Amino acid sequence: MKLFALNASRPFGEAVARELDVVLADHEERDFEDGEHKARPLVSVRGDDVYVLQSLNGDPAQSVNERLCRLLFFLGAVREAGARRVTAVVPYLAYARKDRRTKTRDPVTSRYLAMLLETMGIDGIMSLDVHNPAAFQNAFRCLSHTLDTRRLFATHMMERCGEGPVVVASPDPGGVKRAQGFQEMLAAMLGRDVGLAFMEKRRSEGEVSGTLLAGEVNNATVLVVDDLVSSGGTLLRAARACQERGAQTVFGLAAHGLFVGDAGHIISDPAFAKIIVTDTVPPTRLGDQVVHHHLEVVSAAPLFAEAIRRVHENRSLSELLEGPGY
Repeated sequence: MKLFALNASRPFGEAVARELDVVLADHEERDFEDGEHKARPLVSVRGDDVYVLQSLNGDPAQSVNERLCRLLFFLGAVREAGARRVTAVVPYLAYARKDRRTKTRDPVTSRYLAMLLETMGIDGIMSLDVHNPAAFQNAFRCLSHTLDTRRLFATHMMERCGEGPVVVASPDPGGVKRAQGFQEMLAAMLGRDVGLAFMEKRRSEGEVSGTLLAGEVNNATVLVVDDLVSSGGTLLRAARACQERGAQTVFGLAAHGLFVGDAGHIISDPAFAKIIVTDTVPPTRLGDQVVHHHLEVVSAAPLFAEAIRRVHENRSLSELLEGPGY
């Protein structure tokens, strides 16, 4: 097995490599004066089981599209260098939210992304808490390994739940299934009932509306769960609605912290006790004080390492995500 991490995601790749007790395989990335670039493995991959890690978030140094382009070219180079099996490990998958047509002649960008990756000859793709797991699995014809944060966040939040009522809330109807999965995992680990709630949400022309909160949250510790935090507005709407209905404490949990626009101000709102995210996307857009006082980062590297190990050894991923602790 060989694990590569492209430069933009190297810190997370190194954390995964440490958990696997391997060294990242050497590669080269070169930038040219005309804006073109080149990436290639510096070690033989012929006959190997190869994993290439790159998160597809953008930052001032590299846009989402540039990171995608670099990943595609590197996957193609590895395949043509004779790798036996190639798996794209994409902790945060860009364009996953655009998985259906919401307006006439809309693109289904998540499917186009799958076509691009498959054209590079990959045998599988691995990602964490994609926006819609069913759409993700249907977009790819190769193996799609969908990881989730249920056990990761449940373990992290157990001590925060206290002895009082606990409720898992979805900030919109589309996330109810995700929230329900987390609710079931948390209830099993706590050994007691955990409630479920969800917020009404409608979006049109970028404007979000809807104020209905379904579920009982009075005097409860509420965990608002989503796949990602972009500006943070969706989480904040849900947190304030829960507070208005008598919630004692509200935590926001999301796998991926993109933190665009006015996110620093929004996640600093006193409606949140804390915002908890994983390290799939570094919080580089936030100020140090916001990160220190309002954010907690839980590493997803052990989860990815174990998933890669199991795929390499042809063992069950279901047991990792749903079964006894590993």
